[in-house]
Amino acid sequence: MPKPRQHTDGRVARGERTREAIVAAHTALLLEGVLKPTGQAIADRAEVSVRTLWANFKDLEALLNETTAYWMAADDELRRPVDPSDPLDDRIATYCAERGRRLEHIAPAARSAALGEPFSPALKRSREAHIRRLRSEIETVFGRELEAAGPQDRDALTYALIAATGWPNWQLLRDDYELSPDQIVAVMSKTCHALLDPFG
Repeated sequence: MPKPRQHTDGRVARGERTREAIVAAHTALLLEGVLKPTGQAIADRAEVSVRTLWANFKDLEALLNETTAYWMAADDELRRPVDPSDPLDDRIATYCAERGRRLEHIAPAARSAALGEPFSPALKRSREAHIRRLRSEIETVFGRELEAAGPQDRDALTYALIAATGWPNWQLLRDDYELSPDQIVAVMSKTCHALLDPFG
């Protein structure tokens, strides 16, 4: 005899809440600078058993799939449209300020991901998605200048902007040179002006 639907729905809802709690716990540990949280640490933070953790996520890769989706959604929430018709100075200022907010937010996850990327398809896919997003945003915001650069210089200019405003450059200046976020945004802005002003 089939069980009442409401009981099934209740179990599904509890299961979703448990999974959300586990992802939130994993995320919180990354935000605190724990680069490689153990299953026990994640379970403790989520207030579940390790058995429950791995019953909901069959392995670490499954958990990483959920966690990287969380970070991508969080990045979506921080995105602010930059009007491509605005003057170049305004676009650079808005774009670099936004990149600064987003890169500083994603930094804990990016540092952790760097340790696991060689072994994790989920982390590789996440990095590739962020790279595609970065290029798409640059081509949208600075499309006029890229077009003005002409086919010979367009790709080089695009890659230079990617390098100037991407995560590796942010990490170098933040971690190795210990610059503040505002200082790095200023560096990015100056670099973007140097690259784009000749075509503006």
